[in-house]
Amino acid sequence: MTGIYAFVMGNIVTFILVLSLLVFVHEMGHYLVGRWSGIRILAFSVGFGPELFGFTDRHGTRWKISVIPLGGYVRFFGDEDASSKPDSDKLAAMSEEERARSFAGAKLWKRAATVAAGPIANFLLAIAIFTVLFTVYGRMIADPVVAEVKPESSAAAAGILPGDLLVAIDGGKVETFEDVRRYVGMRPGQRIVVTVERGGQKLDVPMVPQRVDQTDQFGNKMEVGQIGIATDKNSGNFRLQTYTPLQALREGVIASGQIVTDTFKYIGNIFSGSMRADQLGGPIRVAQATGQMAKLGVGAVLQLAAVLSVSIGLLNLMPVPVLDGGHLMFYAVEAVRGKPLGAKAQEIAFRIGLAMILTLMVFTTWNDISLS
Repeated sequence: MTGIYAFVMGNIVTFILVLSLLVFVHEMGHYLVGRWSGIRILAFSVGFGPELFGFTDRHGTRWKISVIPLGGYVRFFGDEDASSKPDSDKLAAMSEEERARSFAGAKLWKRAATVAAGPIANFLLAIAIFTVLFTVYGRMIADPVVAEVKPESSAAAAGILPGDLLVAIDGGKVETFEDVRRYVGMRPGQRIVVTVERGGQKLDVPMVPQRVDQTDQFGNKMEVGQIGIATDKNSGNFRLQTYTPLQALREGVIASGQIVTDTFKYIGNIFSGSMRADQLGGPIRVAQATGQMAKLGVGAVLQLAAVLSVSIGLLNLMPVPVLDGGHLMFYAVEAVRGKPLGAKAQEIAFRIGLAMILTLMVFTTWNDISLS
């Protein structure tokens, strides 16, 4: 019983708290811009399914916590359901004044802004979390100086030597050893050109990172690219980098942008066959990761929350009907056509989108189970 209790408290409860925060911020983005746009809001829910508890505010919005803590929604006046699909019958029966307060009756730019506000809120949350972390904790960094070259590695074959200073990769500036690890890690089996400084001269050294299954301290395996170099305390000059709040904000924007870049790179690697798709995780793996971060402290949980917040923002911007990106795609079509897609076309698109999301959920859940 003790082990089960520890699992529930360490993994599931922490996971629900983190996910609920991310969902709340996402939906609050929709809510605030929708209210500002004059759209009537019927419900704000954290979670899906039957309501556990809630209250109705003076504007007639029902704020509630629902049973299934795997998402949430804002339901606008005139919506058929939580996916914001327009209810054609209700809209047709509305008066002109009522239709003006509905989501479907709002101007195109107001609908687009309301929909985009959810993912934007997630990106802003990630930047805010990173800013706080960098301000409070700073960051351990090391210079990109090679202390060790592993035998039979890509670096050894390319002629990299201890003492080499890595100054660029594929033309992009390198400032820390972490920059090297992150860049190389996303490019297993892909040719890269490392620029090193040796004896006052700069040399361009081509090599191909090897594909390696890396195991973290919790036993989780991840496929990454490695060139076989390491630094140490003396060569790398390990130190704690501190930041002012303004500097931390800049670093927070950069860190969030790197997550976006790495995500697109990983997706591209999947389609090109450079990396396996089994690293795509679902709720089970996220819950496990959240519990593992909880063991490391509040800072680790917040860092994971920032990464997940960016991921939720990106996922919702995918041009898939049902998701925010799908709605924005419809609005783009409407802007070109001068009128929205017909109800039948939207119905078919929503069904296809729902099938795609369910397929992704089944796939990621299968990955979670097969790798656990």
